[in-house]
Amino acid sequence: MRDPAAAEAPLAALLADLFAVKPLKLKINLDQYSLNSLNGFFNTEDGAFFFKFHQEEGEEAMAGEYYRADILAKAGLPVDQPVLMSTLPGEQILIYRRRDEPRFSDVLRTLDLADEPALRALAVEAERQLSQSLSATYRDTLHPISPAEASAEPIHRLFHERLIDRAPYAFPGGRYRDFYVGQSFPLPGQTLDWEDISTRRFTVNGVTYASTLGDLFTAAEARLRPERLADAGGVVAHGDAHNANVWFSQQGEQAHLSFFDPAFAGAHVPTLLAEIKASFHNIFAHPFWLYEPRLASDWFTAQMALDEGRIVVETDWRLSPIRAELLAVKAREVWRPLLAELKNRNMLPQDWRQVIRLGLFLCPTLVMNLRAHARSHTEISSLIGLCVAVMVGSAPVEGEDIVTRFLDSIDPDRPSRL
Repeated sequence: MRDPAAAEAPLAALLADLFAVKPLKLKINLDQYSLNSLNGFFNTEDGAFFFKFHQEEGEEAMAGEYYRADILAKAGLPVDQPVLMSTLPGEQILIYRRRDEPRFSDVLRTLDLADEPALRALAVEAERQLSQSLSATYRDTLHPISPAEASAEPIHRLFHERLIDRAPYAFPGGRYRDFYVGQSFPLPGQTLDWEDISTRRFTVNGVTYASTLGDLFTAAEARLRPERLADAGGVVAHGDAHNANVWFSQQGEQAHLSFFDPAFAGAHVPTLLAEIKASFHNIFAHPFWLYEPRLASDWFTAQMALDEGRIVVETDWRLSPIRAELLAVKAREVWRPLLAELKNRNMLPQDWRQVIRLGLFLCPTLVMNLRAHARSHTEISSLIGLCVAVMVGSAPVEGEDIVTRFLDSIDPDRPSRL
């Protein structure tokens, strides 16, 4: 938003109209994590409040309620209930009592900038406890779902529906077409067009990946169709639990986490999608490159050269210590038990690795435009982002990387090394 101050008075008037309140001192946050939403604070005679305004393309066509915190609460998950809400298309707003706690994203950013072992241990333990709660909820709520039930879940707004136009159906469409198809990609030292970059394999730090960007988008459109994802059943899930939607509450030497903004929560969330957003946006999107591209460009380097059918990249970007520990917690406490339960119930698809990879791939590519200068990316952060997207989306031609090792660690057919 170019001029937040100019939007504050109209937003205060909207809140007054929707909720019959008198917002005072309304302030919009300049928040790097709110890529598709707006948040801030205001006061009334009844106290201080926090608001979050989420908007998604085509939301007027959504069926059912948008915000369903009660689904999570009834399943036993820690979730902050809004005091006011609007579910009208184009006016998807939640109002909460203002809290003094930081969001978990803010705590983790502190650790990305400068590792503090005591704070890191506290954060990891809080994540472990939340992950165990999630694992129990997924186990207790896992059930077969029909293609119609799978298709009705709003979580697909974050994945398949960003690839297409709905009426009439068209692929490529949506953000995929608007962000990338026919566009140019300024990269360190040269600019490539979509027809070129989408058909080249990436070699990153010596590892060549089997699928191109074009291959991955095409595979995601086919395999992540909502009705096809019914094959692994459904669970109660938040669906969009990136850590800017998680409060960090500390009491002495203990801390616990709780969700808010369950815009995409559901009772029949396709199981293999339930943890995708949290796994990518809380781990592989960091440090910095997705949410703070200019900072990433100061911290890291990325160079490229073109070879026959390949883009060859050397980069020193890597996960920070806290993100590596969070990945290990996710693998041990959530993903491996979930896949084991699916296998025990004969509900684990043979291509579960591909489903997870394609979901992870769509997280960075369609949450914002990864092309340099299209929004906030630099040429360096754009190249890093494209490399990470391919890394999570595609298996290597040979050898292994951090994603291969993660998938091996959660494979219920392999001995656990966690």
